[in-house]
Amino acid sequence: MIAFTDLTGLAGGAIVLAAAATRLPGVARIQKSRRILLAGGVAVAALIPFGGLPLAGYLRGATGDLSIISLLLLALALTRFMVAPMPEGESSAPSFRNSEGGKGRQALLLLVALAAAWLYPMALGIGLFDPYRLGYGSPWLVGGLLLLALAACFRGLFWVALPIALAVLAWAIGWHESGNLWDYLLDPLLAIYAAVALARRGARALLK
Repeated sequence: MIAFTDLTGLAGGAIVLAAAATRLPGVARIQKSRRILLAGGVAVAALIPFGGLPLAGYLRGATGDLSIISLLLLALALTRFMVAPMPEGESSAPSFRNSEGGKGRQALLLLVALAAAWLYPMALGIGLFDPYRLGYGSPWLVGGLLLLALAACFRGLFWVALPIALAVLAWAIGWHESGNLWDYLLDPLLAIYAAVALARRGARALLK
């Protein structure tokens, strides 16, 4: 019987492939019903075994389980793609412009970029302290994250509070194979996406 952690890991890979399909040329112009069929069909096809593993399994083997924050952002991107029409060339990723949650998502990606810039170099041996060890149940990390989520709630930053709370909850119930809380908060693909998104936003601001 397939393990629960394998099911969630494969589902993450299927979501990635479905989101990638939304970026194919011309896809943004198709009808709403066909957009839903496309995203759903790609997700289902990604779970069909091919050569011993489903396509989502090969992707999972290459990237590992995605963080909870990555899954939330991808789910948001898919929801926007299936519900609302997008002009050709507009990203299906969560928008930072002209939306109520834009400020919160921008703050979330800024936190992700800063955390990744601190965590990954030190975890690779730059410095005498390895913050990755804190992810194995350190009360300081868990308490700090919950305080950050509460502070974000009071500031109205929904897209900071919710991902942090869900990541801690998923870690507490063992959603992924990893027992380290950092793996529920960050992954390399998310770190790259956050850095690129913030750099593009900064470049647009300078060009205005």
